[in-house]
Amino acid sequence: MDIRLGVDLGGTKVEIVALGPDGRPLLRERSPTPGGYRATIETIAGLVEATEAKLGAQGSLGIGIPGSLSPATGLVRGANSQELNGKPLREDLEERLHRPVRISNDANCLAMSEAADGAGAGYETVFAVILGTGVGGGIVSRGRILEGRNRVCGEWGHTPLPWMSAEEFAGPRCWCGRPACMETFLSGPALAADADGPGTRDASGLPARAAAGDRRAQAALDRHTDRLARALAMVVNILDPDVIVLAGGLSNMEHLYEAMPRLMPRHVFSDHAETPVVRAKHGDSSGVFGAARLWDSGG
Repeated sequence: MDIRLGVDLGGTKVEIVALGPDGRPLLRERSPTPGGYRATIETIAGLVEATEAKLGAQGSLGIGIPGSLSPATGLVRGANSQELNGKPLREDLEERLHRPVRISNDANCLAMSEAADGAGAGYETVFAVILGTGVGGGIVSRGRILEGRNRVCGEWGHTPLPWMSAEEFAGPRCWCGRPACMETFLSGPALAADADGPGTRDASGLPARAAAGDRRAQAALDRHTDRLARALAMVVNILDPDVIVLAGGLSNMEHLYEAMPRLMPRHVFSDHAETPVVRAKHGDSSGVFGAARLWDSGG
């Protein structure tokens, strides 16, 4: 049986899926993310071996991680799961599992999944956005992930917020060391802190509070919506994708899909701007489905 295995390595869980020849999931399993690098290797290997034993077949293996592999060293870099950084994850997994492994950023996996049979299906170039604890992006064009010469293509969360107001300038300092990264304005914790002060991290209740008349919550949501519109308009000015797909916890805020078509065009350098902004079809499954499809992306 021709199967494709995908693993999504997250901060709290490791998930595996096996896709059949028609792209449908045959089996899915989750395990808590362990502490420590070697334990992570063993958890991934254990999930792969158990899945293949249940299905009676071996498959190709792709893995999505919250970081990327350096083109210079092959080591993991920029992962918010700090124990991965500086480690030869691909080589260690290939040695442990005795097969080639493809690894890509989790936002690339999101884009791959949504472009294949999700909200971006049928579009040539898809820009997929993660709006959650962090902010990231991935690009798929004609069925292929665009990674770029330095493998930072789509790293939209670590570029400065465009067209900042006097009140926004010079922006908070990001964990990456630079000021005013999009992540410091658009992530869930950033939105929560804007509404309720430093130290708050959960923004999930803000839409309900705003609907109930909480002016502070509404003001924070309005600022966040305006900033997201500016940020996505900048992507349109550079990439001009056929569709923008939103995922992550904040993508569930309904007002974004009404506001983006109205607010983005004023920042797009064109007399005509109608880029659709849509919600991810596969939700939090996009990452693991996209990881399974990494071998479809050539290169």
